[in-house]
Amino acid sequence: MVDSMPESVYLSLRQAVELGKWEDGNSLTPEQKSQALQAVLAWQAKHLQSNEHYTIGSDGQLIEKRKSELRNQFANSNNDIVRITHDDL
Repeated sequence: MVDSMPESVYLSLRQAVELGKWEDGNSLTPEQKSQALQAVLAWQAKHLQSNEHYTIGSDGQLIEKRKSELRNQFANSNNDIVRITHDDL
């Protein structure tokens, strides 16, 4: 089912899970939310290759990095962290 799911359906399901309601405004039941979340996670695992901490890999297994791995990842990244104080706001 996930292989044939269009990205538009994935995006719709993801939004429904995030907001807790369908596009028409009706709330998701707990069962609908659970099933939609499973479909979203399965689609992401299949189509979005991510090795972020606590994601689902394409093999269906949870990717869980150790603290040392995360430290190394952030230490070696080229992304600067912006630090501001309350007075800067």
